[in-house]
Amino acid sequence: MPTIGPDFVSLQVTDLDASQRFYEQYLGLVRSPAGPPHAVVFDTAPIAFALRDLVPGTDLAATDHPGVGAAIWMRATDVQAIHDTLVADGHTIVAAPIDGPFGRTFTFADPDGYRITLHDKA
Repeated sequence: MPTIGPDFVSLQVTDLDASQRFYEQYLGLVRSPAGPPHAVVFDTAPIAFALRDLVPGTDLAATDHPGVGAAIWMRATDVQAIHDTLVADGHTIVAAPIDGPFGRTFTFADPDGYRITLHDKA
């Protein structure tokens, strides 16, 4: 039986409350009532997205930024507005907005340094 595809994405974070606030404030994500106490699961579709406390032995500071080699993309309805708000509040933009095959696209660093790319075209 073949695997159908990705079904869940979770990032380990150093400060669960701060990361939850960041994703709610800047990306407009809404917490789902589901999830264990050591994690925040957001109500996203078609793939669930979550944040969780660090697993013992995980050192996010051991690399330039966590998730090296992985690409995390999220679709949003107003990418430029999110970009402008992140810039105004002093957050790191890794790649400036461009228009391409996935619509308006840019990449930012979240509070732990994960690189997240937003785009507005399915």
